Amino acid sequence: MATGTPATKALDRAKVPHTLLPYEHDPANVHFGDEAVTALGQDPRQVFKTLVVACTGGAAPLVVAVVPVAQQLDLKALASEAGAKKAALADHAVAERTTGYVVGGISPLGQRKSLPTFIDASAQAFATMMVSAGKRGLQVELSPADLARVTRASFVAIAR
Repeated sequence: MATGTPATKALDRAKVPHTLLPYEHDPANVHFGDEAVTALGQDPRQVFKTLVVACTGGAAPLVVAVVPVAQQLDLKALASEAGAKKAALADHAVAERTTGYVVGGISPLGQRKSLPTFIDASAQAFATMMVSAGKRGLQVELSPADLARVTRASFVAIAR
C-alpha cells in the first residue's frame, strides 16, 4: 500500500470508502491522465484530471476543475459557473504552491488551500470515478457523490 498523501488522509478522516490504484509512473511522460488510463486499463471517461484555473472578474481568483481525461476543460463554461469574466489554466508554480501537490499529481482532495471545486456532470453517470490520489502514479477510486461531498464541489457541464 502506498504511503498516505493529504488526499488519502482526507478520505480516511471523512470515512469515505475508496480504493487506491497505484501504477508505475514514467518520469519522461508528461501526459499524466493518459498514462493513468493506459496503466490502469480504465475508461478515459471515468478517469478525471484535476486542473487549477485562474479566474478574473469573479469572487475566487483560483478554482479547481475536475474533468474526464477523454475531454478538455471548457474555460468559458467554467468561468460562467464560477461567476468570473475569464478563466485560464493557472501557472504550474501557482497550482503547486496553492494545492501542495506537483503537477501531474494534483488531487482535488486534501489541498493545502481549499478552493471552489467544480466536477464535470458526466461523473454522475458512473458508480465510481478515479482522480489523482496526490502523487504521480497513484489514483483513487471513489463515488462521485463522495468526492463532491468531501471537496464541497458542484456538478456542472464544464467539459467538451
